Amino acid sequence: MTISQRDVEHIAALSRLRLTQEEKELFGNQLNDILLYVNQLNELDTTDITPTSHVVPLRNIFREDTVQPSIAIDNALSNAPDKTGGFYRVPKIIE
Repeated sequence: MTISQRDVEHIAALSRLRLTQEEKELFGNQLNDILLYVNQLNELDTTDITPTSHVVPLRNIFREDTVQPSIAIDNALSNAPDKTGGFYRVPKIIE
C-alpha cells in the first residue's frame, strides 16, 4: 500500500493543515516509509508470542488505605497568612 498525493491532501485537510507542494511530497514519502516498515513487522512470525497490552508488567504502586488521625486545625492553619476561627481567610473575589 502506498500513500498517494490525494491521500496526503486528505490527511492534511482532516488535520487542518495547509501544506506546500514540497511538504506534500516530503510527508507522502515519510508516510510511505512508515507503511513499508509496518509491512516488514507484519511479516514476523508471532504465533508463539502471547498478546500483551504493556511491555512491562503493571502493578499497583499505591499504598494501602489505612485510617490515620487527622491533622490538628492549629497545625493546618499554622502557615496561613490570614485566618479566622478555624478557617483560612481569603480575599473576596466576587463583587
